[in-house]
Amino acid sequence: MIVLSHRGYWLQAPEKNQPVAFERSFALGFGTETDVRDCQGRLLMSHDMPGGAEMELDAFLACLDGRKLPLAINIKADGLAVPLRKAMEARGVHDWFVFDMAVPDMRAHFQAGNPVFTRMSEVEREPAWLDAASGVWLDSFGDEWYDMALVAGLLARGKRVCIVSSELHGRPHDALWQQLRTLAGTPGLMLCTDLPEQARAFFGEWA
Repeated sequence: MIVLSHRGYWLQAPEKNQPVAFERSFALGFGTETDVRDCQGRLLMSHDMPGGAEMELDAFLACLDGRKLPLAINIKADGLAVPLRKAMEARGVHDWFVFDMAVPDMRAHFQAGNPVFTRMSEVEREPAWLDAASGVWLDSFGDEWYDMALVAGLLARGKRVCIVSSELHGRPHDALWQQLRTLAGTPGLMLCTDLPEQARAFFGEWA
């Protein structure tokens, strides 16, 4: 199982999507999930509307410092497909994917050649363009609605699956992690979590 830190490996809430969280995550060998928006022609790391002083995408990619760690890029605005692709190519980043964009904008990411994870949740049980997608971003806004058979089925179809850990929505993660343990050794399984070191310890040799 691949463990991704959510908005970097932050220890205090103000560190989310900040250089200290990204540097900590990469130094410990975790990939990361983060948010990208545009502001005045620049790509910035920001979950909310940017003011312009946020970390730039190129600086974020520089933090990787050659490490081959996976990146999950939450697309927060339309029209970023081509500049995002160019930024990744310029830095030689290959293990990355985009997700959570508007469905019409997803087509632009496919056309740009970006690796796309389609979104699947209790309100989108039939994900858009599943056959064309590289993987599935599997989320639960309320209690987990899916079972491990669904996850195993997606993996068997050759899709990577990134599970959104329960604590990201303010719920205990224990039950979900216990279930995921049965699949932890399956190639293509990923977990996005606010607790990356705990996840690594819990899943042991598979994380």
